[in-house]
Amino acid sequence: MIRVLLEVPVPPPERLRVRGERYHYLARVLRVRPGQALEVFDGAGRAFAASVSAVDDDAVELVLGEARSERPQRRITVIQGLPKAEKMEWIIEKATELGAAAILPISTTRAVARLEADRASKRVTRWRRIAEEAARQCGRADVPEILEPRSLPAIFEAVGSATRVLVLDEAERDRRLSEAVRAEPALAPLALAVGPEGGWERAEVAALISAGAVPVTLGRNVLRTETAALAALTVIRHLDGQLG
Repeated sequence: MIRVLLEVPVPPPERLRVRGERYHYLARVLRVRPGQALEVFDGAGRAFAASVSAVDDDAVELVLGEARSERPQRRITVIQGLPKAEKMEWIIEKATELGAAAILPISTTRAVARLEADRASKRVTRWRRIAEEAARQCGRADVPEILEPRSLPAIFEAVGSATRVLVLDEAERDRRLSEAVRAEPALAPLALAVGPEGGWERAEVAALISAGAVPVTLGRNVLRTETAALAALTVIRHLDGQLG
């Protein structure tokens, strides 16, 4: 099934005229024809069955059908200590597939990667395109937010006071992630804080705990940074009855 991300007014119209980049994608790349079925999603949680009614020289006209409703999900933010570029792209793609609502890159003491101000904007733009493409491919009606990189102390303001921050801490031995999740109200928002390749400095973990974060463990094995957030997302989705 062809899926395309488009802005859809509220309330949704019966027909949409698609121009510009999306027109090129539908008409020139996919070569859609009148009568062809597809799905339109708006990136904010709405998806619609649709069909092509006309293909003109500068626009594709779509007829919108019924909206697809989705089961409510817990909002999960991945707070990721910056890894190397290719690892961050992998994390964004797979976290999108696993239902992350937002991804927040952060600078940490042991991070191998460093984003200078002039490079950060271009990198975030690329990350957002990766998230959009992953959402299109996996069938999501929304696209996760890719937030601007921040320093560690700024994460609580970024995720909001209602969000419980869970720190994946290799030094934690007692409190399992599953126990911490079960202690929270159903569908209460969570954030997963994951260190970079070199792990957390103990002072960073102490600062997070002092600000209200909860240290948790995924088990005995030490996971790579690109594995940890995805494993944690999988656990939470399973506990919420939305995976497995």
